[in-house]
Amino acid sequence: MVAKWETLKISDGTETQAFVATPDGPGPFPGVVISQHLAGVDQFIQETSVRLAEDGYVVIAPDLYHRLGAIEGESTPEKLLARLTNLTDTGVVADNNAAVDWLKASPLSTDSIGIVGFCMGGRIVYMMAGENSAFKAAVSFYGSRTKENWGSDPRPTPFELLANAYCPILGLFGEDDKDPNPEKVRELSAELTKHGKAHEFHSYPNAAHAYMNYTNEKAYREDAAKASWPVTLEFLERHLSKVPAAS
Repeated sequence: MVAKWETLKISDGTETQAFVATPDGPGPFPGVVISQHLAGVDQFIQETSVRLAEDGYVVIAPDLYHRLGAIEGESTPEKLLARLTNLTDTGVVADNNAAVDWLKASPLSTDSIGIVGFCMGGRIVYMMAGENSAFKAAVSFYGSRTKENWGSDPRPTPFELLANAYCPILGLFGEDDKDPNPEKVRELSAELTKHGKAHEFHSYPNAAHAYMNYTNEKAYREDAAKASWPVTLEFLERHLSKVPAAS
């Protein structure tokens, strides 16, 4: 397995760094775009990329903060949340589309591509499922704020884009989460059902937001994390034509 940083050229003329993890062997392998959580392409996102690569996927996780500049001083949750006010859906879509284009151009990757996202990345998963027909599977971990439009461009919200979803969606949630809470989860499921979009949602007890993130001691819930990861792998394998990684 090889992990490294790559430079992505974005359609708006900017560039961003993306963490790439590839399986051993000649491939080709199906591809997965990972959409970051609030902390960016950090240890958790990088190690999750490696886990998926070890399971036989070419994985790319673009830095979605590249237009915002570096945080001054110590990075805090408050400073990270403040960055979201400057993040735009137009830029996020362009970054994820560039990641898809990179996978399509890679000789190691097939055109069977999925997307996985956590927290804000889970919100982006809903958006990209309705934006880019290249995706054959979409996995959203506790995606929230789906009825917001980030930025000033007149464009549909992630919730509205559920009507256009090109691929099946897997939603994974904690029952104790406040955003999305169980009511919002039911609303998301109802919207997908209304438009005849294939999806499956799983909620886990004694777990709240960011329960997958083992680098966050307060949020991490081992039981929920261990239960939902095999569900994720099975869903991806079912919808992407996976070639087993070399041992």
